Amino acid sequence: MTVARLQQALVLAILAALALWNAWWWPRGQPVVALLGSLLLALPHAPVLALEFWLMRRLHRDQAVPRARPGALLRAWWHEVACGVAVFGWRQPFRSRAEPDHLEAGAQGRTAVVLVHGFMCNRAMWNPWMRRLRAAGHPFVAVTLGPPWAPIEHHAPALQQAVQRARQATGRPPLVVAHSMGGLVVRAWLRSIAALHADPVAECTAGIVTIATPHGGTWLARFGRAANARQMRLGSAWLAELQAAERPAWAAGFTCFHSNCDNVVFPVSAAVLPGADNRLVPGMAHVQLLGHPAVLGEVLRRLTPPPCRS
Repeated sequence: MTVARLQQALVLAILAALALWNAWWWPRGQPVVALLGSLLLALPHAPVLALEFWLMRRLHRDQAVPRARPGALLRAWWHEVACGVAVFGWRQPFRSRAEPDHLEAGAQGRTAVVLVHGFMCNRAMWNPWMRRLRAAGHPFVAVTLGPPWAPIEHHAPALQQAVQRARQATGRPPLVVAHSMGGLVVRAWLRSIAALHADPVAECTAGIVTIATPHGGTWLARFGRAANARQMRLGSAWLAELQAAERPAWAAGFTCFHSNCDNVVFPVSAAVLPGADNRLVPGMAHVQLLGHPAVLGEVLRRLTPPPCRS
């Protein structure tokens, strides 16, 4: 079953529960009970997110960046609650095909973007980005990886196919942009093609941008039982093997955005790739970081050719 179908089923179940709850309590003259219960049913992820933020702040020890203040945590938590409704309650279940890939005629000579989503997501995670890229005339391909619980390296062929499509349409290597686990998919893909290229980052891409990627794993993955979740545990054997297979020069082609308010990838140092251009964006939660102007701005800057000098 795809991520979209799973999330569709969850949304429909929540809507059915809301209808039954209100049909029971409103006729019995219990509006407060009806409203409070409706709030809990509509936002079941809110307390889970609160627990994630609490754990993230509690485990912030011996980090090179300051711990997030309570006010920043509260704002980030509320943003992720709203994102949960918008992204996982609407965009991914019902709008995964709303923004088709943009590889139209006339793309030759331009740099395309390949967009790679993370764990339990699909290409609809990038819908706002795709609208911006299309409006600016930038070609792009957004992948949907599956099955959702497969080992991370399982997705390397799908990424290879997307990169080839982008390159065939433009004649140039694409800029690869990845969120969360997607950044590890990119690194697994680089390992899979390393035998064919002396420097796959420089030869096959115009650079790689990762956003909230657990390059060193994440403490939260200890609760996951899926193959890819186990691979993302702190200090996992898979991550150690991946790092051992990489050449030091590859990291120079990465720009890695991370935050001290990331409720999924923590501690903060886990989102840092040694040797890369690591950029801290304080106060941003895991999904929220995708919408930060500095992140999309960096991608658009790389896609815009420099002005001609007279």
